[in-house]
Amino acid sequence: MNNPINNQDQLYRFIFEDVGVRGELVQLDASWRAILERYDYPETVSRQLGQSIAASLLLSATIKFEGSLILQSQSEGPLTTLVAQATHQRTVRGLARWNAEVPDGRLAEVFGPGKIVITIDNQSKERYQGIVGLNGENLSQALEGYFETSEQLASRFWLAASQERAAGLFIQELPNDDHDKEHWQRIEMLANTVTDNELLNLEPTELLHRLFHEEQVRLFDPEPVAFRCGCSSERIESTLKAMGQTEVSQILKEQGEIEANCEFCNKRYRYDQVDIERLFAQDIPLSGSSSKH
Repeated sequence: MNNPINNQDQLYRFIFEDVGVRGELVQLDASWRAILERYDYPETVSRQLGQSIAASLLLSATIKFEGSLILQSQSEGPLTTLVAQATHQRTVRGLARWNAEVPDGRLAEVFGPGKIVITIDNQSKERYQGIVGLNGENLSQALEGYFETSEQLASRFWLAASQERAAGLFIQELPNDDHDKEHWQRIEMLANTVTDNELLNLEPTELLHRLFHEEQVRLFDPEPVAFRCGCSSERIESTLKAMGQTEVSQILKEQGEIEANCEFCNKRYRYDQVDIERLFAQDIPLSGSSSKH
């Protein structure tokens, strides 16, 4: 396999002129490696996590919203926890947990019995949740099944991940479209020739040209993607204040200090007696000490 090209960390949207099909392409380098460096993931785990991160970005780009889209597994197999989050600002974070050796196999072997929940937290609007069955060979097939049954839109995903890059390609037939189905079938057939190697190593424009050079494709300006964790001392302190001074003081008495860890970025927040007294003595924000694990 060729060495990956320089950092991309970008989401591309494109549309097939006069055909009624849209698409997205995402490639993640520095943002993906920032997620990987937080934990020592086995390769089979990081591959699933990378694909889910790419998928969450592709999914988030199909809707207009302000907030976050979270793709989270709920299962009982070797890979017990998988969380991928993408925001409307094109920031990502994610993590995975496992309790046994994770095989390189079908979803049922990797996750065991369970499901994937897609949650959209849209500011000032009701939260939306959709259920994805853990059916098929991989996450791509599971998501395609979700769109077929829930959205009733012909959609295809291709997802890949290595230690250096996570990438994904998505195409979808536009709703309420009167174009001939043959157009969709032709574009789907062309896209289905893509390989993991191409997804992970070709420049986006080169990849799209290789796949669709006979089609009229309009490529929009790319959107930058970055790793960003949403944890903060302000959020921790709000939680402590919501618990109440009596309960927090009891914890402090038993443990000597209060420590909160962010699972996404491994950042630790610590509060001692002085910090807690100041926190409850005034309503202004207090920055507790923090450190990275």
